Amino acid sequence: MIFPNDEITKGQLIAYYRAVAPYILPYTKGRPLTLERYPNGVHKPGWWEKQIPKGVPDWIPTVKVKTEYGAHAGAGVEFMLCNDEATLAYVANLAAITLHVWTSREPKLDNPDFLLVDLDRGDGCTLATLCSVALHFRDAVREIGLEALVKTTGGSGLHVVVPLEPRYEYEIIKGFSELLGRRIHEQAPETTTLERSVRRRPSGTVYLDYVQVGRGKTLVPPFAVRARDGAPVSFPLSWPQIEKLRKKRVPDPSKEWEHWNLETVPALLRKDGDAWKGKWRGQRLERALQKARKLWG
Repeated sequence: MIFPNDEITKGQLIAYYRAVAPYILPYTKGRPLTLERYPNGVHKPGWWEKQIPKGVPDWIPTVKVKTEYGAHAGAGVEFMLCNDEATLAYVANLAAITLHVWTSREPKLDNPDFLLVDLDRGDGCTLATLCSVALHFRDAVREIGLEALVKTTGGSGLHVVVPLEPRYEYEIIKGFSELLGRRIHEQAPETTTLERSVRRRPSGTVYLDYVQVGRGKTLVPPFAVRARDGAPVSFPLSWPQIEKLRKKRVPDPSKEWEHWNLETVPALLRKDGDAWKGKWRGQRLERALQKARKLWG
């Protein structure tokens, strides 16, 4: 029983990941995988695991990544790659409730294929404010010729993602991410903040966390379960959905996100499919940066 308050077992977690395998695998394939494991349930201490655990079968693909710090300095970390349904079932059987993947794929681990900005709601931030900030991002990105995608975090915030061609180094993507964050803050100074200290953030604002870019930094992929009561799922949304949600008078977005959980998502996918399907297209930055320089100064 890994979600005791919801009476959800590990067997149900395994069944969930097998059911959503066709939808989640396009976002995990080829990406080094970090596991968030809770063998004794979400109310007991868990741990994050990068290095493949002992006893992993030979048929699971891995990739060794060199590192200059930590317990594996010099020797490197051997990550699993979640490329198929069998691997999904295997990691779920390890009580790996949440999966975390790199923003780059094999064989181009130094070239991320998307930019991520985490919209982290603070105390007093309503659903309407959170969705309005996300729409600011959509419009700013479109203004310079790019398209963004959006999903729930599975917590109380949103992730805005800009798919890219895997041709740019992390430092370039990090700089572009900061450019976007600062542009949105200029446009919406009353509802956004760039203050990293939680205590110093103004009440009712959204923290624009644009520093989620870097080698080894990870993302919870679409359809991954979060280790929280209710077994919420990080779920892709369309921009029309965000526009509708902006009109709701809901004080806490996490209550709205509860609609997408381990028990409801498989049926919702069979009915409506993945809102991101066909929209994950690699984009180039050169013209976008030229337009940004011209329009934004």
